[in-house]
Amino acid sequence: MSYVFEVTDKSGKRIHLSQERWTHIRKKHPEVENAEELEETIKEPDKITFPKLDEKAGFYYKYFKHRPSPYKYLLVLVKYLNGEGYIVTAYYEDKIK
Repeated sequence: MSYVFEVTDKSGKRIHLSQERWTHIRKKHPEVENAEELEETIKEPDKITFPKLDEKAGFYYKYFKHRPSPYKYLLVLVKYLNGEGYIVTAYYEDKIK
């Protein structure tokens, strides 16, 4: 499988973005323009939350003040499997939820 990038998050978990998922993100969320912002969000998040309904998922948030839209928080959804993570999707939000 081809990866756009693979990084280690603050907890030491390896997380990757596959080419297939990057294509999905660009198609469904065209406001997400560069993979570097996703990588930065994983490496240096402002906050990570874990949904109660899915213990194998994490929401990584990072604030990007340069965005002209009120949606300045990049949310990167990561799923964990066998001790590693993979990015499912990413999009901008107006606040951390």
